[in-house]
Formats: sequence, structure tokens, C-alpha cells
Amino acid sequence: MATSYDYAPLFRSSVGFDRVFNLLENAQRARSISDWPPYDIVKTGDDTYRISVAVAGFSQDDLNLTFQSNLLTITGNRGETQGEGYLHRGIAGRPFEHRFELADHVRVSGADLTNGLLSVDLVREIPEALKPRKIEIQTNTSIPKQVTTPQIEAQKAA
Repeated sequence: MATSYDYAPLFRSSVGFDRVFNLLENAQRARSISDWPPYDIVKTGDDTYRISVAVAGFSQDDLNLTFQSNLLTITGNRGETQGEGYLHRGIAGRPFEHRFELADHVRVSGADLTNGLLSVDLVREIPEALKPRKIEIQTNTSIPKQVTTPQIEAQKAA
């Protein structure tokens, strides 16, 4: 049973979170897609990640990686092998597509295919302008003395 969430009430009390709600809706829709082939996502450092996809039977030419506007897409399409006389075919070679929504400032730093595992390395690089910075507090030793406001004296009423 699939559970569907309605984010409309949240739109009434928030401003500027449209992208977050879109990501949640996309992730909810993506669950209906097959999770084949299996994959792992590992945090390898403070700002580095690795996605490993089990692609046994796929060659480097059968795989395609694209990265566009925070969306990493890994597709595999193996050529048809006809007439090889299989008695049992247990190694799946069907086409697949995995989509990974990446956070802002995360980019693909490399990919490697070894022993049937496709490893995609990711790194988060926050621009200097967005990094936290220390602000020095200035001490002003020459604080001006408080100026008293002159009072206007009125004549006394008789």
C-alpha cells in the first residue's frame, strides 16, 4: 500500500520552500520505480560521498552517467545476446535507470567500474561566499561622552 502525503497545508505557512516540497514529492514518486540493480550510498568523509551500483555483466560501454542541475542519472543498457543457448539465465541484464537528486554544491568528482561495481564519487564544495566567516568585533575606545540636551526654561506663571 502506497502512502501519499499532501503538502498543501505546508504551503500556507512557509515561503521559499517550494524546492524542498518538490524534492519530497519526487522522492515519493521515485519509490514506485524498481530498485534494481542494488546500490549503496556511503559517506566517505566530511564532504565526500560514494554511490556504488552492482552492475555485474555490464561493460563500461553499456553504462551512461549524466549530471544536470543537481540530478545524477545512471543508466545501463546491455546489448541483446541472441542464440547463445542458455539453459538457465539468472544474471539479469535488463536495462535500468537510477536517479539521484543531489544537494546544492555537490558535484561528481569521478567514476570507476571495477569487479562489477560502478563507483561514483561525489564531493560537496561550498563556495567561499557561502561559507561561515568570523566577523571581528571592533572596540572603540573613544566613546563620545553623553551630550545633555539643553533645557529651555520658561518664566514662572504668576
